[in-house]
Amino acid sequence: MTARLNLFSNPTAPAAKAATHFGTASKTILQESSLPAVIQKLVLLRASQINGDGYATDVWSKNAAAAGESATRLHLVAAWHESTVFTDAERAALALTEEGTRIADAAGGVSDEAWTDAAKHYDDDQLSELVMLIALINATNRMSVIVRQRGGDYEPGRLG
Repeated sequence: MTARLNLFSNPTAPAAKAATHFGTASKTILQESSLPAVIQKLVLLRASQINGDGYATDVWSKNAAAAGESATRLHLVAAWHESTVFTDAERAALALTEEGTRIADAAGGVSDEAWTDAAKHYDDDQLSELVMLIALINATNRMSVIVRQRGGDYEPGRLG
């Protein structure tokens, strides 16, 4: 199956400009955030898995591996609830990511418990960065899934 559409095929079109702004916003957080890089990659990977975005799952798993993340931890991101390889801070970020990604599945949105747990590990700036990162990856996942951007061919390091 091939992608339905290349959002960037006409760089002067409004859609391409908007998609580029999403990328720029994500890059700003990835490069300037005080969130540890490992947290960023876990968040991006987990949201992409939940959303069924093969391209982003490919990107973030390969980038995490290239940055030194272990195969065991990468394989267990999808089952982090039932694993022992993540720190409390990582688990709090993953919980916030899951609840922020599955908003439509839960009438209450993000629970107070998930927010309070994340707030134990991250300051207000980092929480703001987590919220933005979760929101941006969810938006870009949706774009990718809608146009059927496929995963598998990504070369580590091209993005974040």
